[in-house]
Amino acid sequence: MLVRLIKSHLTSSPHPLGTWTNRQMTTTTPQTSEVPRGNLAGFKKYFKQDFISGLLVFLIALPLCLGISIASGYPPIAGIFTAIVGSVVATLISNSELTIKGPAAGLIVIAIGCIESFGGDGMAGGWSANDVDAYRAALAVGVAAAVLQVAFGFFRAGILGEFFPISAVHGMLAAIGVIIIAKQIPVALGVTASGDPVTMLREIPHYLASANPAIATIGGTSILIMFLWPMIGKKFKLAKVFPSPMIVLLVAVPMGMFFDLMHEHSYVLQNHQYQLGENYLVAMPDRVFGMFDQITTPDFSALQQPKAWSWVFMFFVIGSLESLLSAKAIDLIDPWRRKTNMDRDIVAVGCGNLCAAMVGGMPMISEIVRSKANIDNGARTRFADFWHGMFLLSCVAMIPMVLHRIPMAALAAMLIYTGFRLAHPSEFMNVWRIGREQLAIFTVTMVAVLATDLLIGIAIGIATKVVIHLANGVPLRSLFKPEIEVADDDGQTIRIVAYKSAVFSNWIPIRRQIEQLGLVERKNVDFDLSETKFVDHSVMDKLHEVSDDFSQQGLVFRVIGLDEHQPLTNHEHAARRKGLCTLRRITIMTAPENESMLVNQCIQLGATGYTTTPCRGVGKHLLEQTPVQAIPQVRIEVIMIQTACNEMLDFLRREVQPHHRLTFVVENVQVARENAFVANGDPSKTLVKASAV
Repeated sequence: MLVRLIKSHLTSSPHPLGTWTNRQMTTTTPQTSEVPRGNLAGFKKYFKQDFISGLLVFLIALPLCLGISIASGYPPIAGIFTAIVGSVVATLISNSELTIKGPAAGLIVIAIGCIESFGGDGMAGGWSANDVDAYRAALAVGVAAAVLQVAFGFFRAGILGEFFPISAVHGMLAAIGVIIIAKQIPVALGVTASGDPVTMLREIPHYLASANPAIATIGGTSILIMFLWPMIGKKFKLAKVFPSPMIVLLVAVPMGMFFDLMHEHSYVLQNHQYQLGENYLVAMPDRVFGMFDQITTPDFSALQQPKAWSWVFMFFVIGSLESLLSAKAIDLIDPWRRKTNMDRDIVAVGCGNLCAAMVGGMPMISEIVRSKANIDNGARTRFADFWHGMFLLSCVAMIPMVLHRIPMAALAAMLIYTGFRLAHPSEFMNVWRIGREQLAIFTVTMVAVLATDLLIGIAIGIATKVVIHLANGVPLRSLFKPEIEVADDDGQTIRIVAYKSAVFSNWIPIRRQIEQLGLVERKNVDFDLSETKFVDHSVMDKLHEVSDDFSQQGLVFRVIGLDEHQPLTNHEHAARRKGLCTLRRITIMTAPENESMLVNQCIQLGATGYTTTPCRGVGKHLLEQTPVQAIPQVRIEVIMIQTACNEMLDFLRREVQPHHRLTFVVENVQVARENAFVANGDPSKTLVKASAV
């Protein structure tokens, strides 16, 4: 989904959040068979591993928290408040052992939009009274959204994260990436700019022409490090020890000192005068423990304005969705395969957001990049999140003057890299491989988000998918209300039959039925899709997740009845439509002595059957003889899938034609069951299968 979509964020692929593509994911190999738990015993036993991981995650989180907060229009320290509060509250409430709670790039678009709607511009023109008022209004919005999140979790509505189609979520994330890039390029160049994303993208040549050379040098160098350091890490293992954001700081801070950004001054280059000063550095308290002077309370009078509630729902919906999908993705690569209670986790995030907003923090989610780093660094329990927060608290409380020397251009470079990973061009190809209809949904959602906002954009993406489903024959009645029944139950295995359709919009009741009858009642499940007309990509992806859940419980989950469904592409998670499938039929005319060789080759290439017919005939070379006499021939017919057919044709041209006379013809044929012509069993029964453990 995002789970498979978010997987791409968790791998070394360009996309950070994850994928829905069939990529290999690597996990840390557990060094103990005991499952670590985040209790008092786990705190003592795994103190060393969690403490070290917390320290290393802190090195990544520090610049990202500052950068995300500034890009969101909040004071820099707001992101630190959020991470500290999240590290304490989530550790106490959530049972998600390896996720790191904190501010995330995915919420930048909502946060800065909220600030701007209340009359602020963040750090664009300095920190003014209007910015303070907008900031306090945004804090009130954050409190209201947090209350909704807590209620959302208490009412056990965490499963609603299953509703959003994967392709629409990916389109939203790609649009967020584009917006982040558009907003941060001027910061990296030392240019003051504002406007909608499309306008700012068009203005990039102007930003380059009017860039402040000193700041652009810092920003450009930082961008190069962010893109090149991962490549260096692939060749030199030692480089992996140091995260690229930390390398950026180690380079950018001395560059800022070289350009003397701590003092207001000007310089002339090519007859142009440029200004430098503290406004290009991160604004931080100027004394030890000064962070506590920065605590800010919400202005709840802002909630009396109708526009505030659109932002409340924006924070609530998008923040909850991103957090749920991130937590689920981290569960997939947890070395001990521990399962997060999503309702409990969203309560933890909501409580964290409530506490953070009350002291001046920005919204938090289960953050994907830091969580993956947490796993890679050998964390065992959720106390690693706690220690990362304590390191942030110590750093900001004790040495804020050092943090003040960080150039904002360096933080902008980190966010540009994050935005690039969210909107990486390879994502378009990944979506194309799954299906053209998925690319259409992805593109429509991305464009709609750029043209409107996140909620309207993803709503347009969902509507696009609904229209495509109707065009594919999904009955309107079953679009939101599935028709399922229990067909067989022998006490150990239960067969659940779905009728008409299994699509993203009716998946939640289907999943609840499978979990209730299977996981709760401890029975194996055969999920029969033979009576459905259409199964969409989101459901195909989620069936693999259900398979993993059953496997962890020592149960078997099988999907059956897809042998008459035609996949729209060759991808294993492609949507499937019931109907005739197109295969290839090869007809070969040759001498009888070649029959055995050709038949054996067809079988080796995967043919499940063949027909041979003795006959008589003549070829072109015999027609020239007088009198014409028909000679014995054999006619061989075999139906094969496309790949096997291509291999057979290659064999005929390369190995047979140079030595034997033969004629062969290839034609398309329509069959009811493609799997009947696939060797080594019925893929419809092995497509999704979990073996008992």
